[in-house]
Amino acid sequence: MSSPSKSTGQKNSMIGSMKETVGNVFGARNMAQRGREQHTAGEAEVKAAKAQGYAEGTGDRVVGKKDAVVGAVTGDKTQQTAGNARQEKGERKQEWNQ
Repeated sequence: MSSPSKSTGQKNSMIGSMKETVGNVFGARNMAQRGREQHTAGEAEVKAAKAQGYAEGTGDRVVGKKDAVVGAVTGDKTQQTAGNARQEKGERKQEWNQ
């Protein structure tokens, strides 16, 4: 199975909602049920993608902080700067995936 995707999940959620609405309007219960299922699956994929992105952000924050501290202690400004940048990247990724 491929990695969860927010865009694919949102697309499936929207399409599922449209199918459900059309099925309800025209009395096509089977179509409405399939639409509900597709919508639910799409919402689950969005949540899974957000969880994965948040976890990746946490990893970047931890590794970035470690690199920044090691760089500061050893006087390696390049490592310190790279660590700070990775930590910041991790924070942004976490914010984006809340």
